[in-house]
Amino acid sequence: ANAALAAYDPSAPTVDDVRAESSRRMRGMPFGGKTYQFDAESQGDIAGAGTLALAAIISGAQAGDHRWASPDADFVWLASDNTPTLMDAQTMLAFAQAAASWKREHIYAARLIKDMSPIPADYAANGRWPD
Repeated sequence: ANAALAAYDPSAPTVDDVRAESSRRMRGMPFGGKTYQFDAESQGDIAGAGTLALAAIISGAQAGDHRWASPDADFVWLASDNTPTLMDAQTMLAFAQAAASWKREHIYAARLIKDMSPIPADYAANGRWPD
């Protein structure tokens, strides 16, 4: 027990530190030269719109048709800076697929770091995480 106490480093990174870093890095997702909000609510919104886009494509929505979701308005998604991004169904589906990959890549990167013993002090270094 004394050896364990002597080896304990209260400043060493923890699994919770890695989780927090992963969440911080996922908050903004790059796509098409812009950054998009990627909090929990946004993730659900993106997945839902991706499903609608897939249904529209199956129903015949064509590339360049920005009124695939509503005949009355072009479909846009707001970037983090609140600029609208015009998206046809194919682009929205690609955006949703990119979002799923973005999340998966961060989960896997965090898992690799959390499995290290000890967790390295540079766990937050850019090289350990997806771009």
